[in-house]
Amino acid sequence: MAFVELKAPPPPGNPVSEAVADLTAIAKGLGLTLRYFFTKPVTLQYPEERPSLPARHRGRHELERHENGLEKCVGCELCALACPAKAIFVQGAENPPEAPISIGERYAETYVVNMIRCIFCGFCVEACPTEALQLKRVFELADYSRESMIFTKEMLLAPRPKREREDSWLPG
Repeated sequence: MAFVELKAPPPPGNPVSEAVADLTAIAKGLGLTLRYFFTKPVTLQYPEERPSLPARHRGRHELERHENGLEKCVGCELCALACPAKAIFVQGAENPPEAPISIGERYAETYVVNMIRCIFCGFCVEACPTEALQLKRVFELADYSRESMIFTKEMLLAPRPKREREDSWLPG
């Protein structure tokens, strides 16, 4: 059994120099406090004040549409393959010729993004050959249940573009 040699505490120093050192430390702390006391706070009063997002901000996913309303996604599943977190599931299907859903031969029958797993890296956007998937500037994604963080295709699809009626010359 080895014994540890205990050392005696250092002898007390000059009490006047210790008091001056303590007062100097207090003055430095108060000086720092007073310097920041009169500056404008950085904190935003969210949600009344909205933050300014950087230009390259990556937020919620959105599946884009063409001007004619058809989906841009062709169900190639490259976004799911590129996702390092495995947060995307795509199941492609053959596009019905009588009522096409997408311009290509295929479309995404099932498209699911698990926002809990997503790390917002943007690899899915880079992998998309048709530029169907975009990361928008929506950042308010908090919710109370895990089920609400699973975004389906219907939730991710962009709204249909508003077009003038081509048959506006018809009565009625």
